[in-house]
Amino acid sequence: MGERLTFKSVEVRAVAVPLKRPVIAKVGSFTEWPVLLIDLFTQEGIVGRSYLGPYLKNAARYVIPAIHDLAAALAGKPVAPLENFQLNRRALNLIGYEGAALIAVSGLDMAAWDALAKAAAMPLAVLLGGSLAPVPAYNSNGLWLRSVDVLAKEAGELVAEGGFKALKLRLGRERLADDLTAISEVRKTAGADIKLMVDFNQGLTLGDALARCHALDDQGLYWFEEPIVYDNFAGYAQLARELKTPVQLGENFYGPRVLYEAIRTAAGDYVMPDLMRIGGVSGWLRAAAVAGAAGIQVSSHLYPEVSAHLLRVTETAHWLEWQDWANPVLQQPYTVKDGFLEIPDRPGAGIEWNESAVTRFRYDA
Repeated sequence: MGERLTFKSVEVRAVAVPLKRPVIAKVGSFTEWPVLLIDLFTQEGIVGRSYLGPYLKNAARYVIPAIHDLAAALAGKPVAPLENFQLNRRALNLIGYEGAALIAVSGLDMAAWDALAKAAAMPLAVLLGGSLAPVPAYNSNGLWLRSVDVLAKEAGELVAEGGFKALKLRLGRERLADDLTAISEVRKTAGADIKLMVDFNQGLTLGDALARCHALDDQGLYWFEEPIVYDNFAGYAQLARELKTPVQLGENFYGPRVLYEAIRTAAGDYVMPDLMRIGGVSGWLRAAAVAGAAGIQVSSHLYPEVSAHLLRVTETAHWLEWQDWANPVLQQPYTVKDGFLEIPDRPGAGIEWNESAVTRFRYDA
């Protein structure tokens, strides 16, 4: 029987983790990835842990103070994340429901759920009413907008990293011919049967997206992800209507209501919430219920450790995006076997810090 928990305090540390393969995308180029490590301390001694990956190192300057402010207001109160999710959002609504405000809420929410699951001595998926089982995953650790000459070798490496049957490839080069070559090169070593999810990282205008996606529509691709700016739902609805290849979006949904609006306007065929933006575990649960009621399949974006648990309790669970960027600061990273992420039978989300690595990669926010 788990004990009831009371908020005490929170500690947030910023680390910059070197990437095994540089990220080269329309949204920018990165050789290291900022990660904010959150430790939520309770009066009962249980520590809940989570992390955020806010893309930009300087983002820590405004996300960390927001987390501290939220935690200070909760000191001495019960750890009740579904209730606190609403309280925390209202506490910051004067500066907006989206952006850094919701990111701060999300980080604290994930740590609170981790603490509750640890207090109950259960994995998070089990606490939420599910069970542990491997989760189908695609490898998203490479195939960026690099020279097409290196893609065949890299694709073979990515498949071998965990017996993957699916990979993510970034497209949107200047010439259609180069995107076609990129697809061909990946299939040389990954195999003709590999599932290829392709991501444009919002890099195209609507007109260019219509032309490019129609031209690629017979390539047997698994989905087209975010061809255009994320909030152009009318444009996404047009793409979804016209294309045979399913359209994927959702990593930039700030909160469950935005996901609802995307589904209501038929903006895509699939959705993929990001825990940092959707509202952590509490936001995901609300969003997944909406998608389930609509029969829309739900994949994850980043945060594979927590996302794996949530996909196990998502009615229309689809694919987990596997990226290992946080692994260097995790004490026991998750593993992938035969294309499935294996959820360890550990309390909470199974996240603990490798403190020597944290010391090595830490930076002042």
